[in-house]
Amino acid sequence: AFDLIRMLQADPNTENMVDDPLLYMGNIMLLIVGGNDTTRNSMSGGVVFLNQFPDEMAKVRQNPDLIPSMVSEIIRYQTPLPHMRRTATRDVELNGRKITKGEKVVLWFVSGNYDDAVIERPNDFWIDRPSVRNHLSFGAGI
Repeated sequence: AFDLIRMLQADPNTENMVDDPLLYMGNIMLLIVGGNDTTRNSMSGGVVFLNQFPDEMAKVRQNPDLIPSMVSEIIRYQTPLPHMRRTATRDVELNGRKITKGEKVVLWFVSGNYDDAVIERPNDFWIDRPSVRNHLSFGAGI
């Protein structure tokens, strides 16, 4: 059987966590709690937005095939994880600004999801938006 615990134990990047029970359980709890928060926030936001935007709800009722697109738009519009902090592991320059190793950097996913240079009509809740999965709700990689 395949499950998350076995995956962590088998992966070369995480197999040593088993030797440190606090680190291991901390990561398991982070996955459980993190998934709970983002899912709950997105579901709650979706209920609110579909109520606030009845025309969008009508689209889904008329065409249930829009549900996957609706879910992506809810995640973009709600942005269940608005920001995250990281620590620079090396000196780097980003858009003309030098970030030095050890400096704390805040990633504002919610800002990216409302950037009108990238997202057409970002302030609109639009479930059949072209390129609906083009959002930064969970970041863009590490």
